[in-house]
Amino acid sequence: MQVSIETTSGLERRLTVNLPAEIVDKEVDKRLQQAAKTVRINGFRKGKVPLKVVRQRFGAGVRQEVLGEVMSRSFYEAVQQEQVKPAGQPSIEAKQTAPGENLEYVATFEVYPDVELADLSEISVERPVAEVTEKDVDNMIGVLRKQQSGWKETKRKAQKGDRVTIDFVGRKDGEEFEGGKAEGHKLVLGSGQMIPGFEDGILGMKPGEEKDIDVTFPEDYQAENLRGAEVTFSIKVTASEKPELPELDEEFFRAYGVEEGGEEKFREEVRANMERELKNAALNKIKTQVMDQLFEKHPVELPSALVAGEVRALRGQMVQQFGGQIKMEDAEKMLPDTMFEEQAKRRVVLGLVVGEIVKQNEITVDADRVKAKVEELASTYQQPEEVVDYYYNNRELLSGVESVVLEDQVVDFVLESAKVKDVESSYDEVIKPQKQA
Repeated sequence: MQVSIETTSGLERRLTVNLPAEIVDKEVDKRLQQAAKTVRINGFRKGKVPLKVVRQRFGAGVRQEVLGEVMSRSFYEAVQQEQVKPAGQPSIEAKQTAPGENLEYVATFEVYPDVELADLSEISVERPVAEVTEKDVDNMIGVLRKQQSGWKETKRKAQKGDRVTIDFVGRKDGEEFEGGKAEGHKLVLGSGQMIPGFEDGILGMKPGEEKDIDVTFPEDYQAENLRGAEVTFSIKVTASEKPELPELDEEFFRAYGVEEGGEEKFREEVRANMERELKNAALNKIKTQVMDQLFEKHPVELPSALVAGEVRALRGQMVQQFGGQIKMEDAEKMLPDTMFEEQAKRRVVLGLVVGEIVKQNEITVDADRVKAKVEELASTYQQPEEVVDYYYNNRELLSGVESVVLEDQVVDFVLESAKVKDVESSYDEVIKPQKQA
């Protein structure tokens, strides 16, 4: 096999491969001879069809099949010989394929870029330090009670958080408009369900009271005829309910999986969950800072094939969020590549940089950390042992955990060199989601 390689531009390479004719010709003859033993052709008994007839009937198809296999196999042998690493599938163009002549083809492909690691000591990280206080636990229990709250009828003036039942009619320039009328509509005041000003106008109203309120539709409202329109709603409150928090009793505790031990055990469980959430949130904030700076400090030329692959993956994830109800060809029209390109490029850069850190520093997945991670994931289920077994018997699931753990190990490695500053924080500050850049 004769191989020559040239750089066309940037990461693109052109590989020319020349193979002796006998490699293809012998394999074609072998397959035709095998076919002659089993093929059925009218006028001939099975196994008695002359090779010449078999070649006339099937030779072209068999040759194309063999050519495809030989080019594919020899391409990967050639890139290994030349010590290049393709990023994505090659575009192969056959130049010479006639029987009796050497096979020659040209493969065009991109290669992985060389990644030169930046000075990790230039990375600066703020590490949030916080603990779960009794007040934090009280606040969380208050949130849980609100989630389980019921409604109790009231005759007082409607307040924020109350649920009112209303009839309303909307008019624009004195005329009712489509979609502006309802009866028996239930609305939690302060929920932001209605346009700005609507819910505020109901505050202070009592059951049986009627009122007209003037509001203006937002400029970006979905109905074009109502964008920016000034309208009047005639509203009647037919009923009003205030939230009623459940008692901290055995029934409430059972709703959150605490069967015995009363309030003390319930508080222990709430605290344990909050501490786990706090730990993970702090680690995620540190990890985000590290990854942001690794991305910024490594301007890497990216193979378009890798970016395209990440775009497809991100689009697929969004389709799954829609319940997988959208066909991929429709998704490509509804969700164009431009929606995902920046995120895809970031993921490719970080994948290359993290991979280079792993390679240069010979970092391997810590089996104990994988086990701890799986057990942590399983701890939120009623039968954690079964969940652990399920992970270890599912290679795909376990690989996902291993990837996360390896990434965490890379973050730990970076932190050993980085400038790390501890910042005293509260539980709420650490838990609060970070703003997207």
